[in-house]
Amino acid sequence: MARGRAEDFLELVERGRRGRLKLYIGFAAGVGKTYRMLEESHALRQRGVDVVLGFIETHGRAETQALVAGLEVVPRKVFTYRDVSVEEMDLDAVLARKPQVAVVDELAHTNVPLARHRKRYQDVEALLAAGINVIGAFNVQHLESLNDLIERATGIRVRETLPDSFLKSADQVVNLDLAVEDLHERLEAGKIYAPDKVRHALEGFFRQENLSTLRELALREVAESLDRATGTRARPGGEPQQKGGSWGRVMVALSSNPPHAATLLRRGSRMAGRLNTDWFVVYVETPHEAPHLIDAEAQRHLLGNIELAKELGAEVVRLKGTDPVVALLDFARSHGVGHIIVGRSRQPWWKRVLGHASDVRLLREGEGFDLHVVSFESPQEERRP
Repeated sequence: MARGRAEDFLELVERGRRGRLKLYIGFAAGVGKTYRMLEESHALRQRGVDVVLGFIETHGRAETQALVAGLEVVPRKVFTYRDVSVEEMDLDAVLARKPQVAVVDELAHTNVPLARHRKRYQDVEALLAAGINVIGAFNVQHLESLNDLIERATGIRVRETLPDSFLKSADQVVNLDLAVEDLHERLEAGKIYAPDKVRHALEGFFRQENLSTLRELALREVAESLDRATGTRARPGGEPQQKGGSWGRVMVALSSNPPHAATLLRRGSRMAGRLNTDWFVVYVETPHEAPHLIDAEAQRHLLGNIELAKELGAEVVRLKGTDPVVALLDFARSHGVGHIIVGRSRQPWWKRVLGHASDVRLLREGEGFDLHVVSFESPQEERRP
């Protein structure tokens, strides 16, 4: 057997070291995320750190563009898709260059289908796995768990998202805060968008109430990331958090094809984040819901919901049982669950009256747990004729 050189082994060790991730979070375009990343890049370079710009989007802002000068930029890769040329970060080129630090902007971006990964944050995960440290940025409205909340608050559906698990994996999170009035001044001065787009922005996403909501969410996200970084959260009075009871883990109960599964999963992710605890997504497969018995569409939805749950950071568990309520409660008691999240039952009214509906039974039989029954309609919608 050939003996390997010590240098070869050291190379393997070095290659196995995962890179560190620093994230800048903002609540809107123009708060200065890209500007700050470029400033930090210059500071690192002056200290002798090998830093490159993997992907930077200046949006034509003169002040930001000026900071690119003097920094090494990895040229973008051009893909031709449906007769249209699209520029993306050249992941292979950054990996081959192997800098100490790579700066990557707009992490929630969806890559062209010809790229190696579907999302840019997945490109970043590949860089981290290769031992390259990354400084990146995104806006808070792109967090997957906030998707429903953002739409309710602003009336705008954010299409590009990244999972909360990506944020939770960061070693350092920096919130770039700015007063809403100051952001409006920057917008009206043409420092964010071209003059012909300012009025539309002020009447749309940049309305005062929208920005105030997003700013609050960004501040809360960074505060919660600091809680996670400092370890287990203490109970009032200084007692350590215990498993079970109202201080335990979070469990989302999922059926085979619920119409609003994504809302349930985002609610579970948000609650687990606030409590700084683990969470589960549990699906009970009854004899009537075996894989060969449910239709292809329900199977597809179930697999999609499981994938979303994993992206949001949940541990997905599939149980088998004849009575879903019993199976859910047995699992909750044995795994330190304190909070159970379910959707409002769609079972017939007579089952609810007789107390046979799943949410009613969980409330009756789940002594010691906090049960959260999620309604998918606003009070205003429920009152509509």
